[in-house]
Amino acid sequence: MAMNLPSSRSRNRRAPMAEINVTPMVDVMLVLLIIFMVTAPLLVAGVPVNLPDSRAKGLEQTKEPIQISLDAAGLPYIGDELVPLDALPARLDEIAAKAGEGDQPQIYLRADTALAYGAVMKVMGELNRAGLNKVALVTTQGGEAQ
Repeated sequence: MAMNLPSSRSRNRRAPMAEINVTPMVDVMLVLLIIFMVTAPLLVAGVPVNLPDSRAKGLEQTKEPIQISLDAAGLPYIGDELVPLDALPARLDEIAAKAGEGDQPQIYLRADTALAYGAVMKVMGELNRAGLNKVALVTTQGGEAQ
């Protein structure tokens, strides 16, 4: 086995290339960019609810609120999870028990405009019964005064 020592014969050989080939790195970055462009809109998806308009300003919030949504059929969702109407009181009791006495979680209630007032009030009554009284009704901004 011979060692590669510098000699007069090695001068005729090409010198090693000292440049970095960035083409593979650019290819990887473009693939990552495409992946993020495709997945970013999917991260915002939730329960499709047609919210009413309002001129009220948004609330300042320090902790992540619990989202409760009512779709056009009146079905309740906690976050993105569908909760049967008969199981809703038990789930609200669990949320209240986790929070404890002094630290009530903020509840954001989103309801479709096609829902009857009574359906929304039924959920608000269950929230009140469970002791979850920090409830904010979510609307879209831009409503006109009538």
